[in-house]
Amino acid sequence: MSDQTRPVEETLAALRRRETRAGTLLESCLERVGDDARAYTTVFTETARAQAAACDCLLDAGLPAGTLAGLPVSVKALFDVAGAVTHAGSRVLADAVPATADATAVARLRAAGAVLTGHTNMTEFAYSGLGLSPHYETPANPADPARIPGGSSSGGAVSVARGMAAAALGSDTGGSVRIPAAFCGLTGFKPSQHRVPLTGALPLSHSLDSVGPIAPRVADCALLDAVLAGETETAFTPEAVAGLRLAVPDRYLTADMDATVTAAFERAVAALEGAGARVTTVAMPELDELGELLAGGGFTAAESYWFHRDLLAEAGDAYDPRVSSRIRRGADISAADYLDLLTARRRQVARMDARIAAFDAVLAPTVPVVPPRFDALEDDDAYARTNLLVLRNPTVGNLLDLCGISLPCHAAGELPVGLMLLGRNGDDRRLLARAAGVEAVLDDVRR
Repeated sequence: MSDQTRPVEETLAALRRRETRAGTLLESCLERVGDDARAYTTVFTETARAQAAACDCLLDAGLPAGTLAGLPVSVKALFDVAGAVTHAGSRVLADAVPATADATAVARLRAAGAVLTGHTNMTEFAYSGLGLSPHYETPANPADPARIPGGSSSGGAVSVARGMAAAALGSDTGGSVRIPAAFCGLTGFKPSQHRVPLTGALPLSHSLDSVGPIAPRVADCALLDAVLAGETETAFTPEAVAGLRLAVPDRYLTADMDATVTAAFERAVAALEGAGARVTTVAMPELDELGELLAGGGFTAAESYWFHRDLLAEAGDAYDPRVSSRIRRGADISAADYLDLLTARRRQVARMDARIAAFDAVLAPTVPVVPPRFDALEDDDAYARTNLLVLRNPTVGNLLDLCGISLPCHAAGELPVGLMLLGRNGDDRRLLARAAGVEAVLDDVRR
C-alpha cells in the first residue's frame, strides 16, 4: 500500500498522537489536487482549512474533537454541502442555487470532525458504472491512465487512490461505490439501503440508492459506516475466516470473467479455503430471473424519469445523450408496470434471502473484467455493452437489497480486481467483520 493510501485508522492515530496535524494533512491533499484537478469539480479550500484549524485547536487542547477529527474526506457531487452547488456531475444544474444545509450523511461526517475537501467528479446524475463525464473531464485510473476509473463515484475513488483525500463519501445504486473501488484498488462498502438516510442526496432511484464509503481498508469503511449510520459505538473486531460459510453462485456472477479476473478470483477462493473457509458452489436461479426487474430500464429508468422529466423538457439538450437516453426509457413504464416491478422485487428479495440464509456471505468478482480502456468505449454500442457488464454483478446487491463490499484481490503488478462479498439485509456489521477476516487472508496472498 502506498503512502498516499494510508489506512484511515493509522491517519487518525497519528492525528491523536499529534505526530501530524490536520492542517498539514489537508495541505498535502490540496497539493495533490493541484497536480491533477480532474477528481474534483469543486475544492472547498477555505472551509476545509477552517475545519482543519478548528480540529487542530481541539486536539492540541486535548478536548473531544470527534471520531474522525482532522480526517480529509471527499464528497460526491450529488450530496448537498451547505454553500455549494449540488450539480451531480451535470451542466444542467451547474448554476443552481447553492445548498442551504448539509445532506444528512455530510452532516454526520462534519459532526464527527471530518474535514470536507470538496465535491468529486461523477457520471452525470450517477447513471453509469463506467465513470465517464463529458462535462467535467473524466479522471484517469491511477493504475493506468489509459483506463477508466469506474463509476459513478469516479472522482471519489481517484481522490483516495491518489492521496487527495483519506476517504470518500459515495452513493451506490447499482455498484457506484463498489465498481470504482474495485477498479482503483480500494475498498468500497454498500450498506443495506435504509441504514444511511438519503436526505439531501440528489436521487437516481429511490428504491435502489444507498450511501457508502470508499477507503483503503475494511476497518476504515467500518468506522465511516458507523458514523454515517449515526451509531455511537464504533468498536470493530474482524471475524476469523476459519469456519465461514461462503457461497459462490454457479453462474451469472461468475460468467464472462476475463483472464486476469479469473486468475485473481480463483486464487482468492483457494486462499480462503486454505484458511479454513467452507466455500460451496450454489445454484441460484433467482439471479437468472433478475431480468424481469431490469426490463425497460427497471426501477432506475422509471424513478429517474419521474425526477428528471421537467428538467429534460426544459434543458434536455444539455444532458449527456448516453444518460438522457436511459432516463427517457422511464417514460414507457406505466403505473401498472411499476407496480409489477415492486411486486416482483418483493418476491425476489424474499427468495434470495431464503437462499443465502445458511451462508455467511456470497462470494463473487465485483466486476468480471479489469478496468476497460477509454478508447474501447468511444463507440456507443461498445459503451452500452460494457456498462451493462460492469454493472451486472454489483447491481444484484441493490435489486435484492443486500449489503455488499468490494476489496482488492489482485496481485502486485496486475490491474486492479475486486472481490465482492454480499450479505443479508441488516447484516452490515457482520459482513464488515467477515470481510476484514477475508482481507487479512488476501493480504498474505497479494504479498
